[in-house]
Amino acid sequence: MSHINIEIKARCADPSLIRNYLVTKNAELRGTDQQTDTYFNVPNGRLKLREGVIENNLIYYERDNQAGPKQSDFRLVKVEDASGLKAALTAALGQKVVVKKQREIWYIDNVKFHIDEVPGLGSFIEIEAGNLLADLNREQLQEQCDFYIKAFGVKEADLVEVSYSDMLLTASI
Repeated sequence: MSHINIEIKARCADPSLIRNYLVTKNAELRGTDQQTDTYFNVPNGRLKLREGVIENNLIYYERDNQAGPKQSDFRLVKVEDASGLKAALTAALGQKVVVKKQREIWYIDNVKFHIDEVPGLGSFIEIEAGNLLADLNREQLQEQCDFYIKAFGVKEADLVEVSYSDMLLTASI
């Protein structure tokens, strides 16, 4: 089944401000995960295998590169044997890029927050208002995302258009 997120990624000069806001709003901290996202060569969209202690998923998604809130259409499959799946996908498709990050995972209802540290790129906040956990339409998800952008004081100049994978690929050119 396909789901949608309305999401943003932004540079974050002071992650403690975001963390403190989430604590004061009784957000649920799912934990801090050391994640490795392996992106594979595919003809359209993006296909990545996420390996971590908290999250182990194969994720296919389509999303336009743009600053500010954007829709991401995705399919998520829980993975039992990440190393075996990675070997098979690497043999079949080839690896495009690998992203390693430390990620704090927080929730308020259906909205997921990530406070990320990505080596070589810096600190980031992600907001994902999604319909995976709630029966909400695109407009309602957009309203949630916009609310948290304002609450966190995210400036337009801090918004990031592309994924970490794109940033790393551009940096390596």
